[in-house]
Amino acid sequence: MDITSILLGFLLGAIIFGFVAYNRAYQIGFSKRSGLDVALKEQAEQEAAALRERAQTEAERIRAEAERLKSEAERTLRDAETTAKERVAERRQELERDIQRERDTLKLERDEQRRERDELKREIERLNRRAEQLDTRGMKLDQLEEKLEAEYRELQVKHQEADTKLHDVNLKLFEIAQLSPEQARDIILGKLDEELEEDKAVRIRQATEKANIEASKKAQHIIAQAIQRSASETSAAMAVSVVPIPSEAMKGRIIGREGRNIRAFEALTGVDLIIDDTPEAVILSSFNPIRREVAKSALEQLVADGRIHPTRIEEVVHKAQEDMKTFIHNQGEEGALEAGVVGIKPGLMQLLGRMYFRTSYGQNVLKHSIQVAHVTGILAAELGLDPALARRAGLLHDVGKSIDREIEGTHVDIGISLAKRFGEPSEVIDAIAHHHDPENAETLYGVLVAAADAISAARPGARRESLEVYIKRLEQLESIALSFPGVSNAFAIQAGREVRVIVQPEKITDSKATLLAREIAGRIEQDMEYPGQVQVTVVRESRAVEFAK
Repeated sequence: MDITSILLGFLLGAIIFGFVAYNRAYQIGFSKRSGLDVALKEQAEQEAAALRERAQTEAERIRAEAERLKSEAERTLRDAETTAKERVAERRQELERDIQRERDTLKLERDEQRRERDELKREIERLNRRAEQLDTRGMKLDQLEEKLEAEYRELQVKHQEADTKLHDVNLKLFEIAQLSPEQARDIILGKLDEELEEDKAVRIRQATEKANIEASKKAQHIIAQAIQRSASETSAAMAVSVVPIPSEAMKGRIIGREGRNIRAFEALTGVDLIIDDTPEAVILSSFNPIRREVAKSALEQLVADGRIHPTRIEEVVHKAQEDMKTFIHNQGEEGALEAGVVGIKPGLMQLLGRMYFRTSYGQNVLKHSIQVAHVTGILAAELGLDPALARRAGLLHDVGKSIDREIEGTHVDIGISLAKRFGEPSEVIDAIAHHHDPENAETLYGVLVAAADAISAARPGARRESLEVYIKRLEQLESIALSFPGVSNAFAIQAGREVRVIVQPEKITDSKATLLAREIAGRIEQDMEYPGQVQVTVVRESRAVEFAK
């Protein structure tokens, strides 16, 4: 039974049910209301006719829908059959491809097994041939071994004969030389030691020369690293000044509103003003000592006055700078007066005063220059030279250090340029140019200034070293040198920068002198602590003295 028959049956049942219900309702209404007129009957017939039409229309629509659903069902069935056939065909193809791949794989495996069998067969044949060759070679080796054993026995017999003959020869040599074997061995070893000592000394000298050549190439790099590593503590101690303040409230006034006072102060002085937790103190930091001194003087005046604002800061800083120029000039005049030097031009006097703020290894450069002037004058007077000119050269020998931090060049080159600019005598210029290189000096004044410079710089206590430590170092240098055999005397000179060792010429040869100098230098490096370097000079001197009568 299809869908159309079901729908038609359902529709006819609905029509019959409606007709029966209508008749029933009509009969009930007629029995109860027999008095209804014909109009009502007609109206009922019309509604029944309308209901029949609607039922027919709905039945036709349901029939059309059923036909459409039947068509779609038939089409869906055909599509499903087609899809199923296609899937079956595809699955069949996949199975065929898988079977073919399995066949190809099996074929490859069979081919690989065939190749392995062939390779194994060839390897077995090669091993068999190798075994035959080894058997043949083993037989040959056995024959050679027997032959070598026979030759070895013959050689042993010959060696015994040679040892016997050598023993006889040695006995005859000992009888002729009248020496025992131990004595002969000692003589040979002694000569060998002397030859090796000479060769060792030559090799050490060559290695030292080569090391010096290589060291000169690396010196700048090593010195730069040493400066970088050791500069922090010294620079921190020499680049700051502490200014006391009456109370902590003064720090806020120094800073000013939004830091305007501190910015104005740093811009005018070129000095960093550090305000931290240090109680009742502020710190001024700068590598320029003159700027730092100007800033210190200005800040002390501002703290004492109490009025701190940008305009007042500018006035006080300018006044402090003018006062500093006067102070520098006065220091230069006092230094020249103390050194007994007259006729220095004002510009050069100002530069001389700037050395009051310059230090070298902790030694004040102006005080050092005054001391060099005095010593140079004394030496010149002893030699019959002009003491005044000598003192002038000694006072101005380091004048280049007054501005060597501000312009390029060494203090020697800067000093030569300044001396020429201010019309100083040629002797003074020569002393400035060669006070570190007296061998090339053109006048005696340069040599005297160099000697006085070394005396002032190397004197005990001049450069951060106490007298006790200085004397102890000299004694230790001499005691180390005297502890070596063959040393007759030792002298520590140049403020401990050099030790001269006098050796006994009959015990120390020229070759051993080189080794001795190296050993003493190594002991000094191991046992002592000292600034800079210590030069070890071994002196071997032979004298023959005779008197003619």
